Amino acid sequence: MTRANLFQLGTGLETGAHAEDTHGIRAADTLFDDPTASCNLLDPARDDHFIRRDGVVFAGTHLIIEVENGHGLDEEARIQDAFRDCVTACGATLLHIHTHKFSPQGVSGVAVLAESHISVHTWPEIGYGAFDVFMCGDADPWKAVGVLKRAFATDKVHVKELRRGEGLVRDIVAA
Repeated sequence: MTRANLFQLGTGLETGAHAEDTHGIRAADTLFDDPTASCNLLDPARDDHFIRRDGVVFAGTHLIIEVENGHGLDEEARIQDAFRDCVTACGATLLHIHTHKFSPQGVSGVAVLAESHISVHTWPEIGYGAFDVFMCGDADPWKAVGVLKRAFATDKVHVKELRRGEGLVRDIVAA
């Protein structure tokens, strides 16, 4: 795509997006060549490394967080601040935030992280916010729950946890 096409799509090169880094990846490092291989996916030097917990290896923890009776869910700046506070509390690395305010109400947004993402879509007219918090590596997405409760002044928050990528890589290196 040309720079003009990216601009028309609303995806400018100045947003921090970079070409995929494939340097140093060997064929044995891919899941397609050997799904049981212990490879650089387990390297704790990577922000997005796979997680070892309870004898299981998985890509990351994905929380589906539903905020009910929330206040300020129509305030774009408040949502961006909540994203930043979540990133800090969870120990993640923020790359970019993009939000969109709808008319007459509602906000959608995403915080792109080195460890994955936080996203939201809100229905402020009923006090509801649908958040996804997906993090790999050493980041702790569970710390986002308290941040969201405080940010939107509610104790009515429901959370479901998914372990993404469980079973794709077998940990054959001594931990």
